[in-house]
Amino acid sequence: MGTSSEPFDTAGPSPQGPAVEALRGSRRSSRRLPRRAAIGRRSFASTLKSLDELAGYGARVSVRVNDLDRGTAVLSGDDFVTLPIAGLGVVPLLIEVAAGFEATTLDPYEIIERSSVDRVSVGGVWQHLKAPALPLCDLAVLTAATGDASAANALIARVGLEAVRARIEQLGLSRAALLDAFRDERGPDDAPHFALGSARELAEVFAALVNAQAVSPSVSAQVAEWLSLNHDLSLVASATGLDPFAHENDEHGLLFINKTGRDAGVRVEAGVIAGPRAGVSYALIVCFDDLTVAHRLRAHDAFRTLGVDLMEYVF
Repeated sequence: MGTSSEPFDTAGPSPQGPAVEALRGSRRSSRRLPRRAAIGRRSFASTLKSLDELAGYGARVSVRVNDLDRGTAVLSGDDFVTLPIAGLGVVPLLIEVAAGFEATTLDPYEIIERSSVDRVSVGGVWQHLKAPALPLCDLAVLTAATGDASAANALIARVGLEAVRARIEQLGLSRAALLDAFRDERGPDDAPHFALGSARELAEVFAALVNAQAVSPSVSAQVAEWLSLNHDLSLVASATGLDPFAHENDEHGLLFINKTGRDAGVRVEAGVIAGPRAGVSYALIVCFDDLTVAHRLRAHDAFRTLGVDLMEYVF
């Protein structure tokens, strides 16, 4: 793994416009810190230290955090670099499926047989269920909520990789690609990774989803709804204190959607977090030598540190 030699920036331009105010709506608290006090809390110093340490150990790190209201980057580091993103690559797949539902080119209740795709056991719950077939809409839920590899492969088989790649191009993602289906093992004739992406574009996609700008408002809302069911809150999201199985309506006014990706030596998370003070879209990719549990936990700690800094930023 190459070591990042570029310093991490805490400011910079972003193509995103101001976020839709309705993202937080009536949940935004009327109590606000004085501006100077708030600025004092909005520091990513801990994240910068953690990521610099990871880079020093040889990890490849890419990070981007955008303030949704101001439309600016508040943290960036090697965010343009294309890296493996594992299961986070299903996001453009879900966008393509939702677009098909909207255009009526796909029937949400079309039944897909599990036996129609090659068996894969890398993750998910469908392989453990007795139901041998499910409708497309349920497969989308399983893909978003549990990272179900079999469900994702069934969606890929139905819509086709070329359609997803065309959607990626339509979304303006020049550094993203869905290369293949999920596989238990990758041979010499298979694509080396499931998907590729950059932190900058991942953060922009999630901002587009909550701003109703990904294809259309209804497509954006549908994909955001699916992603809001994600059960994996173990990385950045661990700092939110949300219930992994029921976090759509938080009593403290925290709005959150995310998707993670995991592979050997790869950890990725992107999402949107909005609190009473601010909202951000974020993405962090870490590629590391997974030699020991300590190496893995060091990478996980960096995600959790970012989560704490994000919570301080939005509250």
